[in-house]
Amino acid sequence: MKPQHPARAAALALAAALAALPAAARAQDGIATGNTSAMSIAFSNSYAGNSFRQVMIKSFQQIAAQAEKEHLIKGYTVVSANNSVTQQAAQIENMILQGYKAIIVLAGSDTALNGAIKDACGAGIVVVAFASGVTEPCAYRVDYNLDSYGKAELDFLASRFGNRKVNLLEIRGMAGDGFDKRLHAGVEKALKAHPNFKIVGQVYGQWTETIAQKQVASILPSLPRIDAVLTQGGDGYGAAMAFQTAHRPMPVIIMGNRQQELALWSKLHAKTGYETFSLGATPSVSQVAFWVAQQILAGKKVPKFVEVPLLTIHQADLAAWLAKIPPGGVANATYSQALVAKIIDANVHHTALPGIPAPQ
Repeated sequence: MKPQHPARAAALALAAALAALPAAARAQDGIATGNTSAMSIAFSNSYAGNSFRQVMIKSFQQIAAQAEKEHLIKGYTVVSANNSVTQQAAQIENMILQGYKAIIVLAGSDTALNGAIKDACGAGIVVVAFASGVTEPCAYRVDYNLDSYGKAELDFLASRFGNRKVNLLEIRGMAGDGFDKRLHAGVEKALKAHPNFKIVGQVYGQWTETIAQKQVASILPSLPRIDAVLTQGGDGYGAAMAFQTAHRPMPVIIMGNRQQELALWSKLHAKTGYETFSLGATPSVSQVAFWVAQQILAGKKVPKFVEVPLLTIHQADLAAWLAKIPPGGVANATYSQALVAKIIDANVHHTALPGIPAPQ
């Protein structure tokens, strides 16, 4: 018998070895199809007191109901803890006893829930924390790169102001919250590249227009000229109203993708040529967390940290986004199972994340 060419022999041996591997080992990319129809998923939310969180909960419920209808899960539940970490920890412990196979957590603290989360992991439950800096290592985390968030804000302002000295007001989220602390840390890192920028005032707006307006109004009399306002989402309109009421010049306010502030931006642009920039998390990041949990249960290889793309809105896309957002709503996107599988794969392979295009 004529001997095989060495290259062909090697190729055949490799093909045989691949064929002998389990399907999951041969094809990690794409949607995992393990049977999750008998499994239920719970969502523990720390706080539901603003429009972003309310849309976030609704987004989760929509995708979970769809998955239940398609027999991808058995059922789901959502509970909120009114910003009490003690209550949230107790809720997670109850979810463990109730037999949920995955628990999705939007945590009110990056450390206070670690005991409950560790208990869940110890019971064989998949825990996926999103948009919160949970530090218990057994949990998977779905989140944004908040260093990029702060850098995007400051880079935009640098494009507007150049090298002139710029006074900044920073509106933070909620004191003690992990998301707030990490986003603020990202701002501090980004400031190192912009020595002409100076934060001259700081308040906590709790991602809520009315609170942001009240807090900004209370500090404005003590502040010098404000050139720009850094935000975390949900505070742009309130900040603008505080400046307007105080008869102060309108600074460049970084908006947070909410309809009310985008509408104000559009109105100011039409009247005075006012331009700014908007970015933020999508409320439907809860859908990403849902599908990450479902895909882990289905057998997909998922890294411990899954980065999600931020949704950004520039002047050219403002009208298109604004036309799609209902009054009181937030710019949002739908994350399908297939899209989340692509996001996971991009994280695994360290390739570019799928973008969020402007609506047509």
